[in-house]
Amino acid sequence: MVVYQISPRKKRNFFNFSVNINLILINIVAFFAFTLLLAFEIIPIDFVAIKPSNIFAGKYLWAFLTSMFMHGGFFHLFANMLSLFFIGGLVEKILGKKRYFWFYMCAGLFASLLFVLSSLIFTSDFNQYAVGASGSIFGLVGLLVLLTPNLPVYVMFIPISIKMKYAAPGLLIVLWLISIAGDVPIGNTAHLGGLLVGLGYGLYLRGKYKNKTNYIRRHFS
Repeated sequence: MVVYQISPRKKRNFFNFSVNINLILINIVAFFAFTLLLAFEIIPIDFVAIKPSNIFAGKYLWAFLTSMFMHGGFFHLFANMLSLFFIGGLVEKILGKKRYFWFYMCAGLFASLLFVLSSLIFTSDFNQYAVGASGSIFGLVGLLVLLTPNLPVYVMFIPISIKMKYAAPGLLIVLWLISIAGDVPIGNTAHLGGLLVGLGYGLYLRGKYKNKTNYIRRHFS
């Protein structure tokens, strides 16, 4: 008599696949879903986008989350998802799936929080909206600045590679100048918030896992 043991079927969940690809898909689906809901006036923009006046009034607090998965247009979505595809894939391999996911979320949430709080200092207009995955992406960039500072990357449409440690602050400054000179509504404080989270987490990892982070830094030099 032969007995066959049937192993239990593993349940598929969010972490069985590439978290980065899942996040990209969620961003794309959310963009088109929210766009349709807004176009047919099923929900107001306040439901989706982060707005300081709403937060200070204790309204639409879930916008901290929804704003991370909404974008201001197709080009905004494309630019962010293209950046996330390359940067996020590397960070996921370094951190692992679950740690990468929670880091991504924390960076985005803190970026939105800093955007709201900075409106008390830098502007008297509490009715500006902010959406996008840029806060989370700058968090990933900030982490790579410390873990892979010499990693050559391409920024926007510049045809030459730049080391990560120069590209990250350079991009932040360029975006800030564009927003000032062209009066373009760019969430610079949100970008800064994400970057700070990435730098902070990078310092933590370098302190706790010195040998591993040194190996990563040498590998990508």
